[in-house]
Amino acid sequence: MRHLVVSITADAISAGAPFEGFVSFSIELSSFPDYAGNLSSPNKYSDILLDNIGALQGTKPYIRVGGNTQDYAIYNANLEVGLNGTINPNRSTLYPTTIEIGPAFFESYQTWTNVKFSHGFNMGGNKDPRVWDTLIQTVPLACKALGNKLHVWEYGNEPDYFAGGVRPSTYNETTYVQDWLNGTRTIRTLLSKACPDMLSSYGYMAPSLAGINNHLKAPVIWAAGLNAEKVVRLDASHHYISDARTLGVTLQGTLLNHNRTKHDVDLYAAQWSAIDPGVPAIFGETNSLSNGGRPGLSNTFGAALWGIDFNLYCASANVSRVHMQMGTNFNYQSWQPVDTSVTTKGTKAPYYGNIAVAAFLGNLKTTPVRIANIVLGGGGAATEAAYAAYVNNVLKRIMVVNMNEYNYTANGTGRGLNITPRPVRTYSFDVGTGVTKATVQRLYANGSDAISGITWDGWSYNYELNGGRPVRLSNVTVGELVVVTNGIVEVGVADSSAVVLNF
Repeated sequence: MRHLVVSITADAISAGAPFEGFVSFSIELSSFPDYAGNLSSPNKYSDILLDNIGALQGTKPYIRVGGNTQDYAIYNANLEVGLNGTINPNRSTLYPTTIEIGPAFFESYQTWTNVKFSHGFNMGGNKDPRVWDTLIQTVPLACKALGNKLHVWEYGNEPDYFAGGVRPSTYNETTYVQDWLNGTRTIRTLLSKACPDMLSSYGYMAPSLAGINNHLKAPVIWAAGLNAEKVVRLDASHHYISDARTLGVTLQGTLLNHNRTKHDVDLYAAQWSAIDPGVPAIFGETNSLSNGGRPGLSNTFGAALWGIDFNLYCASANVSRVHMQMGTNFNYQSWQPVDTSVTTKGTKAPYYGNIAVAAFLGNLKTTPVRIANIVLGGGGAATEAAYAAYVNNVLKRIMVVNMNEYNYTANGTGRGLNITPRPVRTYSFDVGTGVTKATVQRLYANGSDAISGITWDGWSYNYELNGGRPVRLSNVTVGELVVVTNGIVEVGVADSSAVVLNF
């Protein structure tokens, strides 16, 4: 049994205050027409899944449209489809690296209700001489299509990879800032003519670096005058726990590892606090393993548990919002929006982690919360995590994430069932007097390697059941209640599962 003392009030603990829409997404620009559809064929399934999260956290997820392919997109006014892309396997098998977008691309911004977007303009250029003309032509189209759906703009993706590729090897923080200011000033000028009403809320997420230790360093960029005109609304960084191609990456050692998550997020938190604390910090793009994730890891229930731990630790560390990256056929995606020869349309395991986080945070629009990481001492600290949610400084919820790996199949091979009994660990929380009972909600699947059969509090969001709308399953126990005795509450949590206690 793990016995933990939890502060009843948040005034004496370190707690973060997540923004509304904390659970958000970043969609690869080349995949956006698949996820959103167009005016003649909107993707209603995607909108339903966004509605589900919005119903729990009070605001539908904010959608960043960008990624690597935003810096490949060249505008072709005569293109009859929204996007035409060519995959070059020598560069990437995930997405096209030669891309044209046409006027119909911008219809995709009008298919979902009550969603705010950021649109990423092409800065890198992909060595295409039409890149500047593309900026000139697409700013009016984007602003008119977005209207009041705009959240912020973005100019360029991961410029810390530009040097020696799409920019000279001498490209540094100073030349990047000059480059960025030249482009954003042009965007402002174009907006003043095409959409002047947008200037009153004009702003960006930036600098959207791929990491902390690459060629360009965020503190130097900010010192070089990135925000000289005070238009950076969100200090955006990108981060993946590891790379899908890295040897030695495992579910237990890499993803189901609270210490790894804490270490990585703490590095960013230290950097952000040293830059400009007046600009909220977000992860504008993140997920489990970069380069689309790895099958058997990024698409499993274990990855959903990792997503809970990552998102809630971010919330506790004052990361204001987290955009989970997605793309058509990506292994780490929360849902596949269309049928392809690679993957069938459907709700994927990571989506259930998104749902659990949104439910734990609650309606951030009407009831702001503060999130604290409950420090777990002893040998289980790397494989377990716990979080407390406070409303008006009063403890309202506790989440326990038991990340001890339990595979549904024998040794996680996908062949044969695991006949070893599934351990259940008991957690005991000293929550003080005044609380008499707690209701229990569980995120559950048959094991960490499961990719289907997942439920949150008995709800399934599978496409096959009701198009992604929540369906309560009759074979899952719900309505569980535990009694708080003398300020102590106990709950059992099976390995590779998560539990929320609601007080």
